[in-house]
Amino acid sequence: MSLQNKVALVTGAASGIGEQCARKLANLGAAVVIADLNLENAQKVAASIVAEGGKAIAVAMDVTNEEAVNAGVERAVKELGGIDVLVSNAGIQIVAPIDEYAFSDWKKMLAIHLDGAFLTTKAAIRHMYDSKRGGSIVYMGSVHSHEASKLKSAYVTAKHGLLGLARVVAKEGGPRGVRANVVCPGFVRTPLVDKQIPEQAKALGISEEEVVKNVMLKETVDGEFTTVEDVANTVAFLAGFESAALTGQSVIVSHGWSMK
Repeated sequence: MSLQNKVALVTGAASGIGEQCARKLANLGAAVVIADLNLENAQKVAASIVAEGGKAIAVAMDVTNEEAVNAGVERAVKELGGIDVLVSNAGIQIVAPIDEYAFSDWKKMLAIHLDGAFLTTKAAIRHMYDSKRGGSIVYMGSVHSHEASKLKSAYVTAKHGLLGLARVVAKEGGPRGVRANVVCPGFVRTPLVDKQIPEQAKALGISEEEVVKNVMLKETVDGEFTTVEDVANTVAFLAGFESAALTGQSVIVSHGWSMK
């Protein structure tokens, strides 16, 4: 399951889960492409990986823009020689009751999570096919790929959609050596989740402490958040798995919150 001499492109890699995934893949020998809307932060992450002895480049990428996605992938291929791993991680969160959910926010959520996954897959898989080496595509799903929660209509819809996309890619890509899987974390204590705590407290009329204890972590076996390291280790395992014995699957990393 070595990632030596592989090239991995990670979207949303300038911070949070994406950054940790990129660092883990680099530590395992992959050359990593830090793709993010925030180029300055992406460059800092890439420079840090290089300083630690790894190989990395930063590319600006708006995953909802086909031209930007294609340009970023082409640059990665030109500078690093190909794409062996795609980690489709870029995402945001907007919470609101469905009767108050702005259509513009709905479209934004689906564009980033689903259009972004589709566009990056379409761009990367061509190179995986052309190289004859195949590859691995890992989508960043969520426990909400299998479950539902209040206030998250667009997020739950998008994360469910990634399961369908991964299964189609697994079937189409399998004969040509491309695997596709979904990592489904529980709540990970990132700035994205920290932002949700007061928002949910206000919407649900409860305290922030109750949001953490009784909403986010209520169904876990130990009352603990999933860590970015937990997620990155799972991504690395799927990225490096060398056969189609493990494809079209979702792996839930949630401290037992969901046991599908």
